[in-house]
Amino acid sequence: MKYTISQISEILELKAPAFLLHTISVLLTDSRSVTYPSESLFFALRTRNNDGHRYIKELIEKGVRNFIVDNVPVNVVGTPNVNFLVVKDVKKALHTIARHHRMQYGIPVIGITGSRGKTTLKEWLYQLLQPDYRIVRSPRSFNSQIGVPLSLWEMNRDSEIGIFEAGISLSGEMKELQAMIQPTLGILTNIGGEHAEGFPSKRDKCREKIRLFKECECVIYCSDDPLIREVMEEEEIAARHLDWSVTDPDATVKVTINKRSDGSTGIKCHINGADHEASINFNDPASIENAVGAIIALIYLGVAPEKIAARMERLTPVGTRLNVIEGVNDCMLIYDSYTGDYHSLSPALDFMQRRATADRTSTVILSDVMHETMTSENMYSNIAHLLKQKGVTRIIGIGEEISRHAPYFNQNSKFYRSTEEFLSNTTPNDFSHELILIKGSDDFGFHRLSEVLEARQHETVLEVNLDAVVHNFNNFRSRIKPTTGIVAMVKASGYGAGSYELAKTLQSQGAAYLAVAVADEGVDLRKAGITMPIMVLNPRVVNYTTLFDCRLEPEIYSFEILEEFIREGRRHGIHDYPVHIKLDTGMHRLGFLEADMPRLKKVLQSQDVLTPKSVFSHLAAADSPEMDDYTMEQFEIFARCSESLQRGFSHHILRHILNSTGITRFPEHQYDMVRLGICLYGIPTMPDHSQGDLRPVSTLRTSVISIKEWPAGTTIGYSRKGLLHRRSRIATLPIGYADGLNRHLGYGNAAVWINGRRCPTVGSICMDVCMVDVTDTPCKVGDTVEVFGHNISVIELADILGTIPYEILTSVASRVKRVYYRE
Repeated sequence: MKYTISQISEILELKAPAFLLHTISVLLTDSRSVTYPSESLFFALRTRNNDGHRYIKELIEKGVRNFIVDNVPVNVVGTPNVNFLVVKDVKKALHTIARHHRMQYGIPVIGITGSRGKTTLKEWLYQLLQPDYRIVRSPRSFNSQIGVPLSLWEMNRDSEIGIFEAGISLSGEMKELQAMIQPTLGILTNIGGEHAEGFPSKRDKCREKIRLFKECECVIYCSDDPLIREVMEEEEIAARHLDWSVTDPDATVKVTINKRSDGSTGIKCHINGADHEASINFNDPASIENAVGAIIALIYLGVAPEKIAARMERLTPVGTRLNVIEGVNDCMLIYDSYTGDYHSLSPALDFMQRRATADRTSTVILSDVMHETMTSENMYSNIAHLLKQKGVTRIIGIGEEISRHAPYFNQNSKFYRSTEEFLSNTTPNDFSHELILIKGSDDFGFHRLSEVLEARQHETVLEVNLDAVVHNFNNFRSRIKPTTGIVAMVKASGYGAGSYELAKTLQSQGAAYLAVAVADEGVDLRKAGITMPIMVLNPRVVNYTTLFDCRLEPEIYSFEILEEFIREGRRHGIHDYPVHIKLDTGMHRLGFLEADMPRLKKVLQSQDVLTPKSVFSHLAAADSPEMDDYTMEQFEIFARCSESLQRGFSHHILRHILNSTGITRFPEHQYDMVRLGICLYGIPTMPDHSQGDLRPVSTLRTSVISIKEWPAGTTIGYSRKGLLHRRSRIATLPIGYADGLNRHLGYGNAAVWINGRRCPTVGSICMDVCMVDVTDTPCKVGDTVEVFGHNISVIELADILGTIPYEILTSVASRVKRVYYRE
């Protein structure tokens, strides 16, 4: 569907634009995602961390000609052949357009909300309903105030049913989503603790979510959750209720669950006096919950029972993760395990484009692509255009369909009929210095490609959840003033997680600064494409040329290093280079003392090489309430010293003193910036949950490589110190102290997590392996093992070792493969 800019103007009740005939086919909210500039309408959204108006001039240069703004920036006023539609609220304008577009189509629309499982349920419904309908649905998990209107925009004359997610994190958000989606059938997956910090209580969150169903014809939910049942009754949702239960015989749908030993599950739904039976090849609670909702939805939509049973058995897993992995020959791999459909390609390419660096070319390995309504010719033509716009230089197509459309793609493209043909004709040595996106539908088994091209094949992996980084960052962002910046600590290679991917994520989130320990860490980030300000906290420098060239901003903590920087700066012809003045207010480690302030100001004022960008200090005992008097003295000293320094300069010098704990306990002292360290990685520094719902960023996983059964009295491991007191099953894991697993965690002092149970270590931790007792845990060779993460916390291991979580995180060896992912 296309609109003229005149029609858009009428929808927003604005006067006619200057250039009436411009056509709009793309709603653009991210300046980095331009594909069809001449047909794009850019919404200059203002967020807490950014302002879309900043990118208008750049977009005009790329060919974008239509903009929704709340004011016209001075630098683009009068630009010929460009329309600016001026509104009071750009986001509301986006919602108004999406709402109008949705109202053009009187088709059934399924609206899904809940705390978990929305994307999986949406994709399963797509798999199940695809034979009967032409479906429009949310790309990936586009379920926010911005994602929903972009999803609805995909509706067109060929659409026969819509499936859209609705996600909220604050009170009042669902009203807007409901007005846009206008679902006819609503499904509530569950209510958990996710995003709870945005609501007064879990009940309030539940009440907000079910407002999506305000005008539904029917709503599906599990009434075994008493909170959901009660709130549904309180809110008096007028829709037909298809509530289901495995315990309540009076529920509208009585459900019987039969978990089988082969990992499958039988599900029987008794509704309207009839039984509907189906089987799925999953047995985890989340999959069963989603499957029940899907079955009831299909019954409601009139799908025949035999078709439901056959299709449920063919359901495949939904991979929602984008993994970033180090590849062979200095390649970087992005493995997208999501569905292989057309609308999920653009977000994956955007993710790839933001990780592009000058020293790597861009390659895409793509399978046949699905689309509900577009002809294959149009679709592959559009894909070829999209890849060109995103700067992809090498394309490898795998599949009969994409191979048939090879002429659409550039000359530097190769095509194979199957994954097997590709693997038999290609070796890892065919790839070098490339950023490689691997994206294909389940049928093509592209995980094999990822495995072949990975640099490290070690079974032990450190998984780094970039969504958790964003969540933790925003958690602390909500605790400070909008004008306060966040300095994100990524020193020690991102506390062991690897700094580059974290830095990319934090740069996108709008962190004010990144902080590293030494100059080399900052240089590596610059080489990896990080452009935001970087602060160096321990800047003993050998190569000043590199430091200045890379625009790394050093901490200055002594007269010796101050004079050294001035001398080297003069030698390099540097003027007004930003530095950060460190004060010692009580840590007694590094920094200028209060008595040094007159001399410090005099030295700084006598030269033009360096300029103080910020002044800061460290709290010695922020996490010790019994020492708050000492902390208050530090605040007083910092205030006097920083004010004294400021009086010597006309420009504003930024101030920062709070760490993660300080942000929570002393928000009145946040000044211009705060420094977010260990809490960014999901490790709380306070025991009372006052820091909110922090999510672990790093999870150390390995796998079971051997299981043997031994009689009582057998000894396990070196020095025969692992004595078995009963007949036991002992599993061997490929992780040892060379991987960062401390030897003192052996001998039963710690446990790992396997299939939902804690399994204690047995005997000593070896260099490359360790042994655990799995006598009471059903498991087999190949099963996944969590060493630390959600179930075995880093804090628990630190307590066992009498150390701090920092040491556990930073001890993970470099030989352990890092896998970064976003859902």
